[in-house]
Amino acid sequence: MLLSFRQRQELVNYLLNSQKLQNNLADSPCAISETNKGQIAIDEPFTEIRIGDLYFCQEQRLVCIGGQVIKLTAKEFDILALLITHPKRVFTYELIMELVWNEDYSLYSRKAVNNHVSNLRKKLKTTPGSPDYIKSVVGVGYKFEMP
Repeated sequence: MLLSFRQRQELVNYLLNSQKLQNNLADSPCAISETNKGQIAIDEPFTEIRIGDLYFCQEQRLVCIGGQVIKLTAKEFDILALLITHPKRVFTYELIMELVWNEDYSLYSRKAVNNHVSNLRKKLKTTPGSPDYIKSVVGVGYKFEMP
């Protein structure tokens, strides 16, 4: 079933607002000191996710594995942020294009998403035994799964 542009936007808004994963900030490198709290306009805590050796902080655009900072491009980070904040939820290629590129997916090919996800997987796989966090759903898209 195809959705109209308005319906897709409503779905996107629902998906993005439905869940937020929050972790303990006390022992975090992203924690805000008392002296800096007055300088921040938003009083919400950082969106941090820790899964084994993987550390993700959305507001600082920081990804670490085993304490080592992983350098990601803007699109790679945005794709990871979308997937990791909605674990186990499958995102179609088209929905990823709309949410990350903020443009109509018909202007791009699925290959753009595939290339960025492939690069992202390589960067997250720091050692041969490290887990694959991003899973392919053949013919549909991708999802983030905790090992």
